[in-house]
Amino acid sequence: MGEGGNVRECIFCAIVEGTAQASVVMRDEIVMAFMDIRPVTRGHLLVIPIEHYEYLADLPAQGAERLFAASLALAASLRASDLAPAGINLFNADGAAAGQEVPHSHLHVIPRYPSDGFRVDAEAWRRRPPARAELDETAALIAVSRAGNGPG
Repeated sequence: MGEGGNVRECIFCAIVEGTAQASVVMRDEIVMAFMDIRPVTRGHLLVIPIEHYEYLADLPAQGAERLFAASLALAASLRASDLAPAGINLFNADGAAAGQEVPHSHLHVIPRYPSDGFRVDAEAWRRRPPARAELDETAALIAVSRAGNGPG
């Protein structure tokens, strides 16, 4: 198993092991996708790495690539299905402060429909944007910490 979290108490690990129920859409040696038990909309999927990793950045490159590739393929499958969504959201909550409820990295693939009631919103989007100098300063902080954190 990968790093992070308590694997013995992880519901997603139990689903991978077959000791908890799930409505599985796909599974390969690296990732698995199943229906969210509390769907935002009809067709809401969760895509998880088979191995337990708490945060997205913990996944090895091959795992992260497969997680995103599977999510994109599933989004295309949703669009082609009789569910006929008008749009798709890919959503990752990475850490408790970001809203992560299950400490096993996962991507939500959420089909969107007109008037479905789901909103992504932030008070900050209604305020004046920060000055360019502040954005440049923040960009520099991130760029400096990027050293040694992989490609990109």
